[in-house]
Amino acid sequence: MNQQNRREFLQASARAAVALTAALAAPAATGETAPQAFPVDIQVDAGTERGKLKPLWRFFGADEPNYSTMPHGRKLLAELGRLSPNQVFFRTHNLLTTGDGTPALKWGSTNAYTEDEQGQPVYDWTIVDKIFEAGLQHGVKPYVQIGFMPEALSIKPEPYRHHWTPHARYEEIYTGWAYPPKDYVKWGELAYQWTKHCVEKYGHSEVESWYWEVWNEPNIGYWQGTPEEYFKLYDFAVEGVRRALPQARVGGPEVAGGAGGDFLRKFLEHCAHGTNHATGKTGSPLDFIAFHAKGEPKFLESHVRMGISHQLRDIDSACAVIAGFPEFKNTPIVIGESDPDGCAACQGPQLGYRNGTLYASYTAASFARIHDIAERHGVNLEGALTWAFEFEDQPLFAGFRQLASGGLDLPVLNVFRMMSRMHGKRLKVTSSACADLEDVQKNGIRNGPEVSALAARGEKKIAILLWHYHDDDVPGPAAEVTLSLQNLPWKNATGILTEYRIDGTHSNCYTAWQAMGSPDHPTTAQYAALEKAGQLAQFSQPSTLPIKNGGASIRLSLPRQSVSLLIFDRE
Repeated sequence: MNQQNRREFLQASARAAVALTAALAAPAATGETAPQAFPVDIQVDAGTERGKLKPLWRFFGADEPNYSTMPHGRKLLAELGRLSPNQVFFRTHNLLTTGDGTPALKWGSTNAYTEDEQGQPVYDWTIVDKIFEAGLQHGVKPYVQIGFMPEALSIKPEPYRHHWTPHARYEEIYTGWAYPPKDYVKWGELAYQWTKHCVEKYGHSEVESWYWEVWNEPNIGYWQGTPEEYFKLYDFAVEGVRRALPQARVGGPEVAGGAGGDFLRKFLEHCAHGTNHATGKTGSPLDFIAFHAKGEPKFLESHVRMGISHQLRDIDSACAVIAGFPEFKNTPIVIGESDPDGCAACQGPQLGYRNGTLYASYTAASFARIHDIAERHGVNLEGALTWAFEFEDQPLFAGFRQLASGGLDLPVLNVFRMMSRMHGKRLKVTSSACADLEDVQKNGIRNGPEVSALAARGEKKIAILLWHYHDDDVPGPAAEVTLSLQNLPWKNATGILTEYRIDGTHSNCYTAWQAMGSPDHPTTAQYAALEKAGQLAQFSQPSTLPIKNGGASIRLSLPRQSVSLLIFDRE
C-alpha cells in the first residue's frame, strides 16, 4: 500500500473519531451547546440466572499461518494466551499449502506434503510444528484446519501460488490449492500421518484437547468441487484423524453465510444418515459443528454504517438448521469466523471502523446477541471465533481487520480482555435502551443507539460489561446510565467497584498515535507510550459501594461507541 493510498484510508477511517472529538470540544471554543446526554436505566438481577456464562470469546484465527511465527505474531499470541492460559484456540488457513513458508496477504504455506519422483508421499512437519509451537508456548492451542490442498495432490495444480493485494478481485485467490485431491486415499493418509505425528510429539491428552476441522467455506470459491466431493473429502480426512487418535475432536463444515443456503443441512444429513465414503458405514463422526457469520459494513456519504443485522441473521439461520436435527441439537457449535465484515486483509473506506472504538463496541454488542440467539434456539454454542490477528511488516494502522498493528494492541483487543474477566453464571439484564433482538436482526441498530449490558456472577464478584453502540459511526450524545444491582446475595455490606473503559482516551493506542501526529516510525519512547495506551485501562480508582437490602446503584456516563467493564467485589 503506497503512502498516498494509506493517507487516504487513514483519513476515511479516522473521520468519525475526529468528528466526535471536535464535537465534544466545540462548546468550550464556540459557546455552542453540547449534545444533551440521554438517560438510560439498566437493571442487573443477581437472583435470576440464565445458565453458565460460556467463554465464547476464546477463539481466534487468520488466513496467514506464518505470521504467527514472526516477532509481532508471537507477541500477540502471548497476549491472547494470557487471557485464559490453555483455554484459547487459534485457527488458521493454509496449514497444508505447498510453499516455503514465506507469508503474504491471504497466503501461507508449510510444504507439509510433497511427492518424490515415483509419486510417493514425502511428509515434512517442520513449518507446521513451528506454527503450533508459537501458540502452545503461550497457552494457545491449535484449532487445526485440515487444508488446503498440497500442490502434488491437487487435480488442477496450476496456477498454484497467487499474489493477491487488497486492490485485486477477491476471486483471484482461488488457485490450485482450492481443488479436490487426485487421490482421496492419499488425502486420508495425509490426515493420518499428520495426526500421528502430533500425538507422538505433543502427547495423546494434549492433542485430544484440540479441534480438528476439514477445509474452509466449501460452499463458495474456497472449494472448487461439488458438495458431495466435499463430503468425501471430510470422510477421508476424519477417518485418517480418528485412525491415529480415536478420541480426536473432529468437525466441520465451516460453511460461509450461516446455513450457507442448504449446504449445512445437507452436510448434517450426510453425517447423520449418509454413506461414509471412506468406511462404507452409515454416517460420519461430527463432534462439533462450525459455520461462519459476517457483518456487512458500508460507507455512506461521510461515515461508516455497520451491518450487525447481517451477522446476526447468519447466526440465527445456522442455529435454526442445527436445532432441527435431534441428533445434533446438543452437539457443540463453534462459529468458526464471527466478524463485522468478510475480509480481514481487504481495505477501503467502508472498513474504516477497524482501528477505533467502533470495532470494540460492535464486538461487545454482537457477542451479547450471540448468547441470546443460542439460548433462543436451545443449541449448544461453544464459541465464536474472531477472524483477526496481525499483519507483519505493514504500515501502522493500515486499515486491516486485526487485533494489533505493528505490535500495538488495538481497542478491540481490550474487549476480549474485559470478557476474559467475566466468570460464573449469566444474569438477567434489562435496559431501557436495549433494542429487541428480532428488530436488530431485521434492521440493525439504527433508529437509536443501544446501551445495554452482559453480566455474570461468580462466588464473590459480579462483572458487568456495558456498551454504547450505534451502527452509524457519527457523533452522538453520551448516555447517562443508572445501573441498579438487585437481589444481591449480600444483604447489607460494602463492595469495591472497579471500572475499566474503552473510549477515545482509554485503552486506545490509535487515538494516542494520532495525538502524536501519526508517526510512521515512532521513537522508542513513543512506541513504549503507545504500548501502554493499548492496554486495558482503569477509568478511575476503585471505590466503595454500599449494599442495602441486597441492592446497590451506580451512575456513569458512557460515550457513544464505548465499552465499560464494572467489577463489583465484595469487600
